[in-house]
Amino acid sequence: MINKSEYSRKLIHTFNLAIPLFYYFIIPDKWEFLNILILLTLCFIAIDICRNLFPAVKSIFSIIFDKMLRAHELNGKFTGATWVMIASCISVLLFSKPVAILALIFMSLGDTAAGLIGQQFGKHKIGDKTWEGFFAGLVVCLIISINYNLLPLHVSISGACTAMIMEILPIPLDDNFKIPLGSGGIMMMLLSPI
Repeated sequence: MINKSEYSRKLIHTFNLAIPLFYYFIIPDKWEFLNILILLTLCFIAIDICRNLFPAVKSIFSIIFDKMLRAHELNGKFTGATWVMIASCISVLLFSKPVAILALIFMSLGDTAAGLIGQQFGKHKIGDKTWEGFFAGLVVCLIISINYNLLPLHVSISGACTAMIMEILPIPLDDNFKIPLGSGGIMMMLLSPI
């Protein structure tokens, strides 16, 4: 059973979709968008550092967010939101615009679906994840791939599969970091001439 705070966390996670949507529709220039993203990322990092150094900041942060945070986030590590921002900066910097947008969509929607379905219906564990969550996230990412016409279909499908493989693998990195960078890296390799 999923508790209310987990639904709140996943709802906030879907708001990460704003990053690729802003990049596509509102601020299409890579460098202009990246400058804004870097500034926002530095703010997120500063908040994370301050909440770990200053009791007053930690107290305010705790009142608002503690129920939604994972154990490692409570113990001095960056929050998932900070990792989203860091991964977004790196994705926009390193990947072509269509690849960065798709990789960030996979992170936002695929990871959300995997988490919700895995926690609600997951019975078959692989580490702390479930196969049910993996396949739910994969279906969401594949639907996005099929409807995303800015990349060849084989490239976007490969990115979708990679995104969910990165999500389920027990690599000790935050999902918000490894999903877009892993899937984006594969898509860029497939787009590169040999």
